[in-house]
Order: sequence, then C-alpha cells, then structure tokens
Amino acid sequence: MNIQNYLPIQDKTEACAGFAKKIRAHITNYILENRLQSLVLGISGGIDSALCAALLKPVCDACRIPLIGRSITIETNKPDEIERSVKVGENFCHNFEHLDITNTYFENRKNLIHLDDSMLSKLRQGNMKARMRMILLYDLAQLYRGIVISTDNFTEYLTGFWTLHGDVGDYAPIMHLWKTEVYALARYLLAECNEKQKEALQLCIDAVPVDGLGISSSDCEQLGVKDYFEADQLFVRYFSGEKALEAHPLIQRYHQSHYKRNNPIVINREKLL
Repeated sequence: MNIQNYLPIQDKTEACAGFAKKIRAHITNYILENRLQSLVLGISGGIDSALCAALLKPVCDACRIPLIGRSITIETNKPDEIERSVKVGENFCHNFEHLDITNTYFENRKNLIHLDDSMLSKLRQGNMKARMRMILLYDLAQLYRGIVISTDNFTEYLTGFWTLHGDVGDYAPIMHLWKTEVYALARYLLAECNEKQKEALQLCIDAVPVDGLGISSSDCEQLGVKDYFEADQLFVRYFSGEKALEAHPLIQRYHQSHYKRNNPIVINREKLL
C-alpha cells in the first residue's frame, strides 16, 4: 500500500467539502448510466449508515428516485440504537420502515449446531444476523430496481470488521474514508440539514460505536484501541514501516482478515490449462 495516498485528512473543512461533492457526483453518474430506479440502505443507528443517508438523500432527490431505508433489528439491538435508526430513516429516506425480525432469527438459529457462550458462537450468530438483514435489503433492491449501499469505511475494511455476504452491498460511497474522516464529514454535513435531520445525525455522531450484534460493548473494545483516532493512527504508522506494531491486536486483525479482502479466491484460467 502507498500510504501517501491514504493519509487521513488534515484540513477537514476543505477536504470534507470535496468529499461530499465528489461522492455525490460519482453516484449520480452511476445512477444515470445504469438507469437505477432506487437506492436501498440498511440503517443501524450508527454513524456510517447515517452519513450515507445524509450523503445520498440529495442525490436521490435530484435523480427523482427513492432512497429506501430499513432499520432491521434482531434481539441484541438496544433501544437507543433503534431510536437513532428510526430518526435517521424517517428524516432522510423517502421510503422507510423499522422491522424486527427477532422471531425469524430465532427460528433460523435452531439450525446452527454446537452453539455455546464462546466468542466463536457469538460471531457465528452475528454473521447470521448480518446475512439475514442483507436478504431483505437485496430483495428490496430487486423489487424496486435498485442497488444496495455498503456502509463500511476504510478502517473497518482493513480490520475485517464486516461480514462476508452480509453487510457488503453493491456500491460503497465511504469505503475509502477513514473512520475519523467519517465523523468529520458527518459533522460537516450538519450545516445542510434541517433541524430534525440535524438532531438525528448528531445523535449518531455522539453515540458509542457498536456492531449491533451483541458481541461487545463497543467497536473499540473488539479492536483493542481507545478510540478510532488511535486505530487510524496505528494503521498509518504500521503502513509507514513501524513493524514493531505487528503484535498489536489491531494489526493482527488486519492480517487475519486478509482472506475477506481477497474474496472470492479465483483460480486464473491459465493455471487450469
């Protein structure tokens, strides 16, 4: 990786203006070129999906297509998460519903074998939740002739903090923004929001980031860092050549999740002949 291309922004105000303009222009062109009739967004109550909603609503308004949002909760989602997701959905989406599929999840979970209280079992159940949500989002995308929006950011991408075939969609507007840049861009967009939108977005900015899967009390706890600023800086230092960081849990996650960033594994035809 050429770290010079991935250094977190310093002049946040100027850079955020550019980020918003370029992301919106790119997805507008994509919508028009592919004649899309909707964008579908899963809304968790976290900062990433809230930022995507704030970025995409003006685009959908201009293209005259709906931004379809769904808050899909399952068992471990806390009331404050649900409240934030509903506020974001109601204030940024043209078509929004809150769905609780806990009963469906419990019915499907019966098919998982050897479940216990281990971290592995928690991860397996978390993966099932993410994939069940994506089934519903992709069904909406097909019904309304659109695409599903990915809400992952660059920090999460590097750590493998996402579920294969689960929370990965068709178009990833913030995939190359560090988590700290996600927060900066969200704060920047507050100025263009009406009062209710501003309240919804601010709640997500202020919230403790969690995965919504019930695995830990916060993202940072799982990643072994104090906050996302520390996470981003650790990656910058590591990619700049500070190999002493190899033993850090965050960097270990980076290496252990390599297979996710290279999925699917494809055998080149030349090797088959």
